Amino acid sequence: MRFRIFAIFLVLIALPASAAEMTYVDLVKRYTDLEALAVLPAVGEKCQQASSYDRASVYDETTDKYIGWDANGDGGGVIRMEGDEAVFAEMEGPGCIWRTWSALAGRGNLKIYLDGASEPVLDTPFDRYFDYSKDIFDLPSLVNIVSEGRNLYVPITYQKSCKIVADKDWGAYFQFTYTTFPKGTIIPTFKKDMPQEDLAALKQTDRFLRYRLGRDPAGVRKGETCETKSFTLAPNSNNVISKLSGPRAITAIRLAIDPAWGADAEKQLREVVLKISWDGEKQPSVWIPLGDFFGAAPGIQKYKSLPMGVTDKEMYSLWYMPFAKDAVIELQNDGDKAFPIKLSIASAPLSRDINDLMRFHAKWHRDEFLPTEPERAIDWTMLKTSGKGRYVGVMLDVRNPKGGWWGEGDEKFFIDGEKFPSTFGTGSEDYFGYAWCSPNYFQNAYHNQTRQAPDNRWASLNRWQIADSVPFQKSFEGYIEKYWPNDRPTLYACTAYWYLAPGGEDAYSGLEPASERTDYCHETN
Repeated sequence: MRFRIFAIFLVLIALPASAAEMTYVDLVKRYTDLEALAVLPAVGEKCQQASSYDRASVYDETTDKYIGWDANGDGGGVIRMEGDEAVFAEMEGPGCIWRTWSALAGRGNLKIYLDGASEPVLDTPFDRYFDYSKDIFDLPSLVNIVSEGRNLYVPITYQKSCKIVADKDWGAYFQFTYTTFPKGTIIPTFKKDMPQEDLAALKQTDRFLRYRLGRDPAGVRKGETCETKSFTLAPNSNNVISKLSGPRAITAIRLAIDPAWGADAEKQLREVVLKISWDGEKQPSVWIPLGDFFGAAPGIQKYKSLPMGVTDKEMYSLWYMPFAKDAVIELQNDGDKAFPIKLSIASAPLSRDINDLMRFHAKWHRDEFLPTEPERAIDWTMLKTSGKGRYVGVMLDVRNPKGGWWGEGDEKFFIDGEKFPSTFGTGSEDYFGYAWCSPNYFQNAYHNQTRQAPDNRWASLNRWQIADSVPFQKSFEGYIEKYWPNDRPTLYACTAYWYLAPGGEDAYSGLEPASERTDYCHETN
């Protein structure tokens, strides 16, 4: 008896203190849980991506150099061949695949093996994974084809391991974005014939994303209040709009669209700057042109997604923004014309200890913190920050007046000092959820193309990483390849969104002058 008690004791002390158990329903809820993005990441939590990137891109440890860093054959890279089968990915658990994407899924079967099973849990032609009308996933908001990009947002969970292989004729191009949870985390293994409770949670999420975008997924929070202010920003002025006392969290910001803006809206929404400072900080954590803040720019570009959107009546943000002592919201008009504003700010008491929560950051920039290594000239920096946090998305504004395809550049995320990125993509349009440089507008809960001029002369896109947010303990460096130089001209402007624990480094100190923000690409005819 004493031996049994001692053995049980040894098992208990061997488990990590942070060990947690999550149900499949818990994981489905992450697709709409904006508050969870502010929670400090656990040690051992990682988000990575398995993709078909060109394996000619390598890091040479002996020379500390990047070789073939602009290699562009991104459609067929695999780990190895096992007979006639291509091995796409091998992951150790506990983990969850959040997003599966392809540009050219074919009729060859894709097989997913979980936890060392001898038979795959899913074994069907690759293209059928993305057809919600078939018998796999009848969830049109989570499973769809958008501007030729195939997206599957259904969690595929595993406790011990996951192996993904494909038969010949599987097609080309793939991405699997997945989270590995801390050791000791207990999660269920995915089943094709899932329990009714799990299926009901997926359908509920699908309905919300189809019919209720623009509303806070958390509903009306206990103690939530909303203040609305109408005023006119004088030219060349800085205005404190609101001061909130904490501990509390901003839960929504809504900007009414004023018909009086007229033809000047595009220019003025770049001239007016939104600034938000948390807890007496000297440098605002949010510093961004007002229009760009809402994820579509420049001007009024209509779309609806989960955290952000622009409708006929308003621009909205539903990012969860906690603070301990105070929040100061300012609007700075750098233009020479007055600008009428009607702004609503909702806030609510915190539902958890402020010490477990990070601060929201959003910064707009062009060409900041570009790599200095010559062999990495292809990499364009979207975000570079240090400390503990989560990357949650980006809006990219591309001005390309000579036309033609502007990108084809892979995204690369280096976490906590990695020498080789744990996320390595297959193309700019692939990261944003579409494919083949499609010129069509599209909207989705997690990725959107809100502006597209003929022949790709102007594109504005966004991608939100909600369930698949990218946690980091020490640092995050996110890049996207940029093939055309600024003097072509082809010019990028980026807004990065992330959470950062107090004490972390946000080195983006401010914006370019208004003349630079509005003179988009120094366009030449």
